[in-house]
Amino acid sequence: MNFDLKTLELPAAASEKCDLLVVLVPESFKPGRDALSTLAALALKQGDFSAKPGKSLALYQVPAVAARRVLLLGVGDGAARAVRQALGAVASALKAPQTKRVVLCFAGSAQADAVCAAVQAVADASYVYTTTKPKAEARSLNRVVVGVPDPSEVRVAFYQGIALVEGVEFAREWGNRPANHATPTLLANAAKTLAKQPRIQCKVHGPAEVERLGMGSFMAVAKGSEEPLRFIELRYSGAAKDQAPVVLVGKGITFDTGGISIKPAAEMDEMKFDMCGAASVLGVFRALGELQPTINVVGLIPACENMPDGRAVKPGDVVTSMSGQTIEVLNTDAEGRLVLCDALTYATRFKPAAVVDIATLTGACVIALGGVRSGLFSNNEDLAQALQVAGDAAQDPCWRMPLDDDYADGLKSNFADMGNVAGRAGGAITAAKFLQKFVGDMPWAHLDIAGTAWKGGAAKGSTGRPVGLLVQYLLDREADASSAPKPATKRATRTTRAKAA
Repeated sequence: MNFDLKTLELPAAASEKCDLLVVLVPESFKPGRDALSTLAALALKQGDFSAKPGKSLALYQVPAVAARRVLLLGVGDGAARAVRQALGAVASALKAPQTKRVVLCFAGSAQADAVCAAVQAVADASYVYTTTKPKAEARSLNRVVVGVPDPSEVRVAFYQGIALVEGVEFAREWGNRPANHATPTLLANAAKTLAKQPRIQCKVHGPAEVERLGMGSFMAVAKGSEEPLRFIELRYSGAAKDQAPVVLVGKGITFDTGGISIKPAAEMDEMKFDMCGAASVLGVFRALGELQPTINVVGLIPACENMPDGRAVKPGDVVTSMSGQTIEVLNTDAEGRLVLCDALTYATRFKPAAVVDIATLTGACVIALGGVRSGLFSNNEDLAQALQVAGDAAQDPCWRMPLDDDYADGLKSNFADMGNVAGRAGGAITAAKFLQKFVGDMPWAHLDIAGTAWKGGAAKGSTGRPVGLLVQYLLDREADASSAPKPATKRATRTTRAKAA
């Protein structure tokens, strides 16, 4: 799918030949004398249409309008949230097989963040997974023209939206793939394709290298699977070498049976999504390759399966982490923290400015926050605030959770430095307290995305979250470091179709 940005107001929009013309009408709409303005004004006056977010009126072959179909769409105050909500409400029209070329025209001024949101919303609404569905119809929408009064005011945001689509769809693709199509090896191969982008390097550590590093906790989880583990290391070098990087650590459990502490059969198929933290890191790097910001970023992904064969780690086993701390494995289904803790220890070698780990870590976080906000835990006030602000700006919100030391009491063990679980109460918090034992003084945050990384039921599938939050956070850091404007690049106009490895 290709996006174009064009100088376009309602009088000219009527001449645009397309399958669907979407007129984004704000509550502050002031009609002119052109055909579309007259049409919208009359529909508003008669009460057949409202400019509230998501309200719409579909029209067919309107006289004096070149588009085959016209959709008047209310966008409320015209802010990013309202625009995204409105376009989401008409997803079926954007996903229809006969819709190949769409023109989105803002009926009034266009805010930069609203244009960015519109690009993402159209892509989200028209997304189709086809990798293991050979008979499925691929996305029919192939060109979207975004019409605004003055493109110069929104161009940077427009290209940022395209880059985010690239990143989110890359993450969704790998999150949606069945576990036999997204093994640790295949995930590593996907990471290697990202190294074709400027300034990105990829290194993949196999079992022998991981053993030499002393990652005993990570290796313990992988023991029960015939699929060999992979430790993926990505680097984006957009700034001077002496600039401390941000390190992103993504949980890459490509399938989680629970191990010996096996999960119930119901909905176990959804445990293919247990690598969505890893997928989000891959998605961020895909977006960085498009945006080319002046910042340094490291991505670390410990990838393996959690399976219950005769070699699998057992409840009560004690393993030694890369940090030298010992862990009593009280529950093998609390495996995400066992792979993340070694990756967090590895992150210290980069002397990072900040470390953020991303993981589908606990069902307790789903109970606490549902599917609206990701859980945010941090040992650093500035980092926590920056992530919260970025999430709100990207419409990919998170919520700060407590990290009181008292929550760690349940992790005490008679046979090791700590246990890997602390009971049901406050499960998301005690999981974060476990991870905190491996970060030392590094500014660190943990995003528990168990409730936001995918949807179940009829809408089952990966969401690509929190790619938007993380990219916004990185761009905010770049902006804080330098006030120089970032020029748009032609590279951002490439197809939004995620190219899976």
